[in-house]
Amino acid sequence: MNFKRSAGLLLHISSLPGDFGVGDLGERAHWFIDFLAAAGQSYWQILPLGPDDAGNPYMAQSTWAGSPFLVSLEALERAGDLLPAEINAARVPQGSIVDYGFVSRTRRELLAMAAQRFFAKGGSERAAFDAFCEKEQDWLDDWALFSAARQTHGNEPWWKWPRDLALRTAKGLKSLRASCEREIACAKYIQFRFFQQLDALRRKAGMAGIRLIGDVPIYCSRDSADVWASREYFQLDADGTPKLVSGVPPDYFAKDGQLWGSPIYDWDRLERDGFEWWVRRIKAVLRQCDVLRIDHFRAFEAYWAVPASAATARDGRWVKGPGDAFFAAIKAALGGGQMPFIAEDLGIITKGVSALRERWDLPGMRVLQFAFGEGAASPHLPIRHTPNSVVYTGTHDNDTTVGWYEKASSVEKDLFRRYTATDGGYCHYHMIRMAYASIASLAIVPMQDVLGLGSWARFNIPGLAEGNWRWKLLPDQLGEAPVAMLHEMAEIFGRLPWQIEAQEMEDSQATEAA
Repeated sequence: MNFKRSAGLLLHISSLPGDFGVGDLGERAHWFIDFLAAAGQSYWQILPLGPDDAGNPYMAQSTWAGSPFLVSLEALERAGDLLPAEINAARVPQGSIVDYGFVSRTRRELLAMAAQRFFAKGGSERAAFDAFCEKEQDWLDDWALFSAARQTHGNEPWWKWPRDLALRTAKGLKSLRASCEREIACAKYIQFRFFQQLDALRRKAGMAGIRLIGDVPIYCSRDSADVWASREYFQLDADGTPKLVSGVPPDYFAKDGQLWGSPIYDWDRLERDGFEWWVRRIKAVLRQCDVLRIDHFRAFEAYWAVPASAATARDGRWVKGPGDAFFAAIKAALGGGQMPFIAEDLGIITKGVSALRERWDLPGMRVLQFAFGEGAASPHLPIRHTPNSVVYTGTHDNDTTVGWYEKASSVEKDLFRRYTATDGGYCHYHMIRMAYASIASLAIVPMQDVLGLGSWARFNIPGLAEGNWRWKLLPDQLGEAPVAMLHEMAEIFGRLPWQIEAQEMEDSQATEAA
């Protein structure tokens, strides 16, 4: 995909201000669209939207389903599914940290109450609900069964359920449907409201000229409806135990590598089926956004496979990935034009990985925090950028820029100061300026960097099991100052929407004249 010169912000929906402990798809999400438009932005990048009790968007229990945490309770009140007194009991003071334990408890209770009232009142929306269930049946039935079974069995992972249910025998599924009818219906109701609210947000974004960049994790959590319902596409033993698990070798982020623990795909089986399962997965995520960031792109060329018994990722090995055959199938399924993808090509990138990305005309990522520790040849330095790339000050896996600079080596700090012709003060501002000045077509800045926040606002530390995904905006942090700064920066470096349109018109006239 070739982006027009433009800019955007990175902020997950859970990090929006929220009166109920977490950001959601309600009014504050619509308000953020207005903020983006006023600031001259064209893109809003979010993280995966799937359900996970700990809030980790990269270990969701479904690729297809949306997180109950992101469903707006106020929208449910307006729909008549909840009463004001019911949602008021779940209100908490605004804070900058998400308490997922509280959110999980209150959402589970309130969404069950909302579903019960929805089904009791009937009305015209029941037809819309029935139509939604029929249209999304391909994934929704499996998700509802998985969700109900998990709830019934104390949130235990599926391989600890009774054998008939864990292995999806006809007897086990029939028994589940008979005993959990209410829970199954509730799971479908939550998805109905989630996608209703997401569709409304996408319409708002479209009218404001804002496009959403979504994210598809390369792997699926073992404890997910994806693996439970489609185990034939994963390298598992008969009882569901993984043979190999995912990770990456030692790198910048972790000296022992990262042991993600997700089961590895059976790529041979997927290819024999024309990658149909992955085609459906890609289309499902594109239902949620306009552009898709493909997480851990390098695994399509070669992936790090670790024995399931290994204690760290150091014991893994590189295995050849599906490569061109995969992208040929995806491109054909999407109609044969440009694929709306961004390739996350960070980490150990070989010539083969770069060649694969270039053959399929996919923009890669350049991260400025990586630019000052590798010398003048670093591909992340602006002088090494290419137009068909996306430049970031940092990603959701990085420290904030202020935190990065505080911890940077003396060599990195010196090069940063000389490169920006500054004394290092207001490093976040100068990093944003560097990103906007880059030749890369699209510049994306995490919201924490716009606000100049320190390491306490970091979103994720790779390899850390707890304490991630918790940072949240406060309502008064998005005042006039960040709008003015971003708009001015976009104007100076030709990233405003009207500048793009003017350039396109000028190019068109020049072509006609020739």
